[in-house]
Amino acid sequence: MTFRISALPRASFAPLWALSDEDLARNGARRCVVTAKPGFPCRVSLMDAEVGEEVLLINFEHQPAATPFRASHAVYVRPQAEEANLAAGEVPALLRCRLLSLRAFDAAGMMVDAEVTAGADIESLINQLFADPRAAYIHAHAAKAGCYLARIDRG
Repeated sequence: MTFRISALPRASFAPLWALSDEDLARNGARRCVVTAKPGFPCRVSLMDAEVGEEVLLINFEHQPAATPFRASHAVYVRPQAEEANLAAGEVPALLRCRLLSLRAFDAAGMMVDAEVTAGADIESLINQLFADPRAAYIHAHAAKAGCYLARIDRG
């Protein structure tokens, strides 16, 4: 089964870079300097930021459905990041090197299944979750920190 992994849109974050640290803080965001790689996964480029690079840490609503599974979590965004445009079936290194929680949702935003996998085995779990006809899309999360990484759709 084919699938496509998508990043968050760059345009959603562009206005934040002009804000002062005080304005960012009022919006629950902050600038950070990357101290380890991997460790600061950019949700726009779907690449880990480089040590010494500045990133924004913000709360992002990745599951806006009006269900009990509505959710937001902290995400990192790099200012110079180009939006990832992955080919069908392409898995970025950002996902391959992490322990992942994959959560399948139906078209109404209700969770229908969830599993944990090593990133190296992601394709197998994607295929397993999409074997359920109720699964409309999947969210990939870092299993340890719980933060949202990317969306996966049938491709």
